[in-house]
Amino acid sequence: MDGANLFQLGIGLETGAHEEDSCVRIADTDTTTTRDLFDEDRDDHFIRRDGRVFAGTHLILEVVNGTGLDDESRIQQAFRDCVDECGATLLHIHTHKFSPQGVSGVAVLAESHISVHTWPEIGYGAFDVFMCGDAEPWRAVDVLKRAFATHDVRVKELLRGDGLVEEVRAA
Repeated sequence: MDGANLFQLGIGLETGAHEEDSCVRIADTDTTTTRDLFDEDRDDHFIRRDGRVFAGTHLILEVVNGTGLDDESRIQQAFRDCVDECGATLLHIHTHKFSPQGVSGVAVLAESHISVHTWPEIGYGAFDVFMCGDAEPWRAVDVLKRAFATHDVRVKELLRGDGLVEEVRAA
């Protein structure tokens, strides 16, 4: 496999991200300190609410009886409107139009992602909105109602990583 193929797979890409765990080595010493995952001043974008710590809010949204779900540019605009309304940061949008119908896409965010797969022949769109930090993913519900001219958007919420921080702390 040549370098171009490895690049396509993302192997060997330097992204600026670095492996990190819950321990920090103090420069030029053997001292290691454990980070307090419950510290309100941590800059990790975990959400701390009502005594809980979790990675982010993941909404599973079902757009029912929607219109325009076969329109790639309309879906891209809905992604942008969700990003703006939710207070998120857009990094990249990629969509794909299927033949004879349907669109799949993802908006990659600094706070995570928004994704979709549509079945326009039945007016259905399956969206995911996952955001961490200060973004407000619930604000995407009304955006999607307006974008696809429906009042029927069904939502399930998952708090990603909920309970895991407590398990790490207990270990």
